[in-house]
Amino acid sequence: MPSPPSTVRAVRLHKHGEPLVVEPVELPAPGDGEVRVELEFGGVNPIDRYLAEGRVNPDGPLPRTPGGEAAGHIGERPVLVAGEGLGTARDGVWAQAAVVPEAAIVELPDGVSTREAAAMGIAGLTALQCVHELARVTSGDRVLVLGASGGVGSMIVSLASAAGATVWGQTGSQAKAALIAEQGAQQVVITGADGLAEAVSSLEPSVVFDSLGGPFVAPVIEALSARGRLVSFGTSAGAQTSFNMQSLYRKMLSVLGYGGMQLAAEERRPGLEATLEALRDGSLRVRIDSVLALDEVNEAFERLAARRVQGNLVLDLS
Repeated sequence: MPSPPSTVRAVRLHKHGEPLVVEPVELPAPGDGEVRVELEFGGVNPIDRYLAEGRVNPDGPLPRTPGGEAAGHIGERPVLVAGEGLGTARDGVWAQAAVVPEAAIVELPDGVSTREAAAMGIAGLTALQCVHELARVTSGDRVLVLGASGGVGSMIVSLASAAGATVWGQTGSQAKAALIAEQGAQQVVITGADGLAEAVSSLEPSVVFDSLGGPFVAPVIEALSARGRLVSFGTSAGAQTSFNMQSLYRKMLSVLGYGGMQLAAEERRPGLEATLEALRDGSLRVRIDSVLALDEVNEAFERLAARRVQGNLVLDLS
């Protein structure tokens, strides 16, 4: 059997804030504890754009291949590739093939496609950790998901619904309401920050999942029921906020933050395995908005920035 080519097409980041380019890259032979993966699909996430802009990990090596999650094959084995500094401390996985640490490999369960698995290493893991590990959602919870049509938010809707909770999803666009309902939300709230507290007053949420931050935090604090939990995993509407601290302590609220880059290896692997199993059994449902060609990577970033995405974006790496 002929050896795979040593030169592959890959997305490259040469300078923070400049457009990404696709160019030939010479892959090294795998070293100790490494393996070559033939890649098929790669997930695109807001964190990838922040890394490319230098807003996160500005001291990472340049030039490098971005991409923190992808799926492909090692021989006949379908695998997910994620973690271990991919796309941050070392070359990532937006390429036709990559040499990665063996610790970054998780085999896919039967029935899970590489196309859907490509969105599990970051977005899927975030959704599962937020729902099951941080908020510990149960059938007795009343859940509000802000930004519920997003890559993570839409998966949180499905996971919370599968847990038996009452789930409402928020969006600022009527065009995105159908997707949120399809993911399992019993009600879709179409509102911005100004109308949020009134729109969800009848729900009295016990858990709120927030990818927006900024002006949405204060009304959420007011809307939460006593002993409620606010889980924050993004700030697409703004990183700075202010709210009434008396409401926080008088209602005994909990504010929980999730940052995937803080997960230790002993947390990440079982988390990824659980995420893939949830995808296999249907409790986690992923909506792939578009599959874009490798050369359309900058278009993917533009869509994310303009919020022109429902669900997840995936790059065709093959």
